[in-house]
Amino acid sequence: MPAMLVRHKVADYGAWRPVFDEDEVTRRANGSRGGWIFRGADDPNEVVILLEWDDLERARLFADSDDLRETMERAGVTDRPDIWLLEDVGRPTV
Repeated sequence: MPAMLVRHKVADYGAWRPVFDEDEVTRRANGSRGGWIFRGADDPNEVVILLEWDDLERARLFADSDDLRETMERAGVTDRPDIWLLEDVGRPTV
């Protein structure tokens, strides 16, 4: 299954999270199937998001969208996000 991995810094995780959660409808409408959110152990304002996607091209379009850029700005993203589009090639046994 295709995935999108995003890493960015935010001004305040507590302010960022509700904006991210509100954007769920938009992500789902664009093919997101949900995923995981991680925070840096040493920096709680560094966020890593791993989202499964139904289609790699739809993930690419979402990653390049003005809507995503505007949402990140509104949520308080403070740096240029790193976004990787990934293809699942299997899970290690250990």
